[in-house]
Amino acid sequence: MTTRSAWGLGLATVTDDGNTLDVWYPRPVLGEAPDDGDADLLATLSSMERRDPARGVHTTVVRTSADLDDAPQTVAGAYLRLHMLSHRLVRPNTINLDGLFSRLPNVVWTSAGPCAVENFEATRIRLQASLGRPAQVLSVDKFPRMTDYVLPSGVRIGDAANVRLGAYLSEGTTVMHGGFVNYNAGTLGRSMVEGNVAQGVVVGDGSDIGGGASTMGLPSGGDGRRVALGERCLLGANSGLGIPLGNDCVVEAGLFVTAGTRVSLMPQGGVVPGSHGLFKEPRVVAASALAGASNVLFRRNSQSGAVEALSRGGKGIEFDPQTASR
Repeated sequence: MTTRSAWGLGLATVTDDGNTLDVWYPRPVLGEAPDDGDADLLATLSSMERRDPARGVHTTVVRTSADLDDAPQTVAGAYLRLHMLSHRLVRPNTINLDGLFSRLPNVVWTSAGPCAVENFEATRIRLQASLGRPAQVLSVDKFPRMTDYVLPSGVRIGDAANVRLGAYLSEGTTVMHGGFVNYNAGTLGRSMVEGNVAQGVVVGDGSDIGGGASTMGLPSGGDGRRVALGERCLLGANSGLGIPLGNDCVVEAGLFVTAGTRVSLMPQGGVVPGSHGLFKEPRVVAASALAGASNVLFRRNSQSGAVEALSRGGKGIEFDPQTASR
């Protein structure tokens, strides 16, 4: 296996008792670290080192290297990987993030900077005395807002609080005010996000996650492939997806499709193309049989309540005969 390396010079926020809260890497690099590093950046970051007695922290320059095939072992290593994703140097699900969540400390993210959770009320008092006004608490979480560390080119974000550091947003992506993109997730083209893109989920070019729509962060059964959405797809408002889909698919508004959902493959023009040939009657399968399928419309029959799948664009629906059943 080819070793994939990354490195970066960063500015770490460290508490007085030695715990790292965060690390900002302005220019992370994919590849081996050179011996001389980035002298200009090192000088700039070094000039920013200082202690903040009100927050009980100090900032310090760190140099971090990582083998991206290995799991992160430190807070600095975890933050380097998150920066690599948000800088679009690596795509979601292509690097080892095992245990990353446990490596990150819970942090009080404030308008004055990150603070330790422990004894925060005393920190709040010191901050107000220092600032002459209350410090705003933005969140208490392991992950900060992506835009406080990385601003990818060519994107629109309605509410920065809804995009975590570690999200991957391609040029042309719009995340509306109600949209949310988790770490190790994102878009691979000019996509619209009005709903929830869960950890590990990628959305193809030209696709739309409708308002209130959700994607499941882990596969809901099936063949173990991660939930994903291909190109030119639509998840209707308040719908949900628990299986991976290919290109040109639509999930009707309000319909949640999981791997175990019973789906009727509907004949069109008298027949439904399938891997067993042609048949004239609807065939009922688990939705997992349609994992990765393209050109599918999922809808709920307004009279019977049954979930139905129809081919779109004149192309047939292929399904896995090993998981199909009556």
